[in-house]
Amino acid sequence: MTTTATTLKGQPLDRGVLDGLLRRRMFYTPSFDIYEGVKGLYDYGPPGCGLQANIIDVWRKHFVLEEDMLEVDCSVLTPYEVLKTSGHVDKFADWMCKDPKNGEILRADHFVEDVLEARLKGDKEARGQKAEEKEKDAKRKKKQKAAEAVKLDDAVVQEYEEVLARIDNYNGDELGELIKKYDLKNPATGVEPEPPVAFNLMFQTKIGPSGQLSGFLRPETAQGQFVNFAKLLEYNQQTMPFASASIGRSYRNEISPRSGLLRVREFLMAEIEHFVDPQSGKKHPRFHEMENIELVLLDRHTQSAGSTKVKTMTVGQAVKERVVDNETLGYFLARIHLFLKKIGVDQKKIRFRQHMANEMAHYACDCWDAELLTSYGWIECVGCADRSAYDLSVHAKRTGAPLLVRERREEPLVIEEWQVDIQKKKFGPLFKKDGKTVETALLDTSQEQREALAKELGETGNLTLDVAGVGDGKVQISKDLVQIERRTRVEHTREYTPNVIEPSFGIGRILYALLEHCYWTRAHDGGDEARSVLSLPPTVAPTKVLIVPLSANKAFDPFTKDISLKLRKAGISCKVDDSSATIGKRYSRNDELATPMGITIDFQTVQDKTITLRDRDSTRQVRADEDKVIEAIRSLVEGDKAWADIENELPIFEGQEVVVTEAKS
Repeated sequence: MTTTATTLKGQPLDRGVLDGLLRRRMFYTPSFDIYEGVKGLYDYGPPGCGLQANIIDVWRKHFVLEEDMLEVDCSVLTPYEVLKTSGHVDKFADWMCKDPKNGEILRADHFVEDVLEARLKGDKEARGQKAEEKEKDAKRKKKQKAAEAVKLDDAVVQEYEEVLARIDNYNGDELGELIKKYDLKNPATGVEPEPPVAFNLMFQTKIGPSGQLSGFLRPETAQGQFVNFAKLLEYNQQTMPFASASIGRSYRNEISPRSGLLRVREFLMAEIEHFVDPQSGKKHPRFHEMENIELVLLDRHTQSAGSTKVKTMTVGQAVKERVVDNETLGYFLARIHLFLKKIGVDQKKIRFRQHMANEMAHYACDCWDAELLTSYGWIECVGCADRSAYDLSVHAKRTGAPLLVRERREEPLVIEEWQVDIQKKKFGPLFKKDGKTVETALLDTSQEQREALAKELGETGNLTLDVAGVGDGKVQISKDLVQIERRTRVEHTREYTPNVIEPSFGIGRILYALLEHCYWTRAHDGGDEARSVLSLPPTVAPTKVLIVPLSANKAFDPFTKDISLKLRKAGISCKVDDSSATIGKRYSRNDELATPMGITIDFQTVQDKTITLRDRDSTRQVRADEDKVIEAIRSLVEGDKAWADIENELPIFEGQEVVVTEAKS
């Protein structure tokens, strides 16, 4: 006879209980905790490190190996000029506002969002609707206290909801207007904050002992890949398209770090830069493999209309209808979806949201975020941006480096165009220090401008050119200094600057959302209190197997050592628990650590060398000899099989279940 367990996977998440579990079992912990810590900095403990490493391992196999990407590891310290050129010095900022009473710094969009959500919550309570579960942390309590149970007009409720749907699209001035319009006050002081100002998120530093070379801790890994483009192209034998990839730490000086691992100042990123020929229409040779994958999409037009209504479409349909701009962007959205599914993300808690115009990063022409639903709401965990040719173009212009592709044409291209010839021996002495400026302005003219200038030169013997910063902005050039003629040339080689599609993964955010999605409690008949379980898939679980000798009997020791050795040789992480606790308690505390499988060594093992294999989620068991069980574990860890497949292949074992499920903790 076996006892039954009640599965409570559909229950509301108690974030306080989960957070306590994760810290107690040291998945993560505040950095420098004994010094009262620093906001936005966290350390990973043994299970957190194992989970992070396994997520990265799956990521590498899913993207780098599958797509034959070129992985690089670039410097974290980045010179000022690199990030000035990329636009990060001037534009990589969030809006912050200051409370004039206590000096608290608030991130403006989060402040507006929190107060409006608190008011809507107060409205729900006033209408008699069931209140949401109370938050455990002090900040949330303050906000809840500010959310008085006051009924709002239906029109006001709708207006608040529309503002929240567009919250990512407001600039600083617009956020300031919202604060004044809705009389938003800091719950901690009851005072309206000062108008929002831009705050650059990068950590600045000095490189070298002289302090003369300024730099930053990189805010992303992308720039290292862009400045190495020419070398990567050469390594790839000048073949396009191709992708580079990088995994490493990035740093952002967040205004108000919060929400645990979701908003931190130091984090691990995994980024891909897929370089593509813009003339190809950004098509992808493997798009047909992904076109039937269904995605949940929230486009910018829906958000701009004040709605968060999603639509489910196949990638093929989304690209065909231009909801998603091109095949390569759509291909990577589908690949991102499959990766998140593979590591265990709840498929009912994922959507792809398109950035609105004001929200778009300075380098992007389109961007979609893979957002995961957590107890904190929808959280951006992966960004997939079309960066066009922005980065390669600005770095090439600043340095003169040829960050472009040269391809031999199959058929020579005959081009008829207006060409400019400058008599440099006369040109320089005439214009002196302005010579280079005038020459550049002349060579930068378009074909239409050159045609008009040639006509003027032929009719009058002179041409008038607009040159900013020289004299009154108008420069006269005579025909003895310049010739503009229409000529034919033949191009055997094509040169172009590639466009870039960039999937960017925040590993810490994915890790935390995954833990929320996989957390549940198991209640047992007979009055046992509910026990926490983390149902991480075997592919990413920190420890794959728990080895449990039935007792401290010395006869079990050789089997424990032998099985442990075989698992480790197979590259499967395992842990032995030979403590005096009951089997039920030993399994229960490892269910908290997400260990998906358990091996029990008992007296039957001594007799016939068979062992039991337990499944964490169902607590069901099978029994077979060592080699068959280890092969079953290998297939589960590699994702080749599910537990149901193992039950079909190996004999079900029920004799030990009474001991396991009825054991008191």
